[in-house]
Amino acid sequence: MPLKPVPAVEIEPQTPATASIIWLHGLGADGNDFVPLIPYLQLPPQCAIRFIFPHAPKRPVTLNGGVVMRAWYDIRSGEFTAREDEHGIQASQQLITTLIEHERARGIPAHAIILTGFSQGGAMALHSGLRYPQALGGIAALSTYLPLPHHLAGEKHPANRQVPILMVQGSEDSIVPPALARRSRQQLEKEGYTVDWHEYPMGHEICQEEIALLSAWFSRCLSNGPPD
Repeated sequence: MPLKPVPAVEIEPQTPATASIIWLHGLGADGNDFVPLIPYLQLPPQCAIRFIFPHAPKRPVTLNGGVVMRAWYDIRSGEFTAREDEHGIQASQQLITTLIEHERARGIPAHAIILTGFSQGGAMALHSGLRYPQALGGIAALSTYLPLPHHLAGEKHPANRQVPILMVQGSEDSIVPPALARRSRQQLEKEGYTVDWHEYPMGHEICQEEIALLSAWFSRCLSNGPPD
């Protein structure tokens, strides 16, 4: 069985897991950030979901004065898609791919694995999920954007051309500009993806309505079964 590439918090279901949600945290946080959210999702026990909250590697972040913190990649400019850290993004993509492979080795089929992420973690969920060579259960991208947008056309994998994509954005987000998130949605749609888009009057956060939305969306994705 492949080793997990980074430390992670894992929450097992009451019965043997039949699905996995890999949830990627934002810049400067760690895998513990969204653990307290699980009870509020009120997912039915029969879903038997293993939650995996990996810790990003520690690295200096240019935008924050070179301070070392957990980050999936460096951010070099307040304009997130300017001077992007392509090497860092690709390195974290490899880590996430290995996490997915680890779950498959534990008996979870790709179609029962959902990538979820907030902010920088959401960017990595989109980047990694759309390039993964097996059809995933879904990609939830929260308060985020599409990194390396001009690379997608040449790097996307046809296995995930119909993957369910959920994007949620706060209209008052002062960290990830709503206009950037909307452009990312448009880029995804231009590439042929269907995006389930929701915008709430909130900042860079998760609101109660979003929790209810995630609960229903997770349940729906995991009830779809394997792709045709």
